[in-house]
Amino acid sequence: MARPKPNIMLEIVDKNYDTEQILDAEAIYAVYHNNKPINLRTMNTLVNYPGPKYKKVSFSNSGHAFNLADRLNKKFNTDLFTVVRLLEGETISRDNKDTK
Repeated sequence: MARPKPNIMLEIVDKNYDTEQILDAEAIYAVYHNNKPINLRTMNTLVNYPGPKYKKVSFSNSGHAFNLADRLNKKFNTDLFTVVRLLEGETISRDNKDTK
């Protein structure tokens, strides 16, 4: 089955003919652990170079989120990694962000 055609909200083409498109998304899907949002960091314990890398834990496609949650549940031998569908949120600015 083919993917549905995306709804293009904005589009810009630069002088090199590279195009950026802003696509409509149904929701954002985030991986949570034990009902709390997470970050995912990887690093080598033997070498401090190039340093830790942070991986994505939120996606506009639910399939990617479910694949990550399944992989983490298998790796950590648990079922506490879940996918949360985010439809609304609080808009913040850099100057007024929450400082908990």
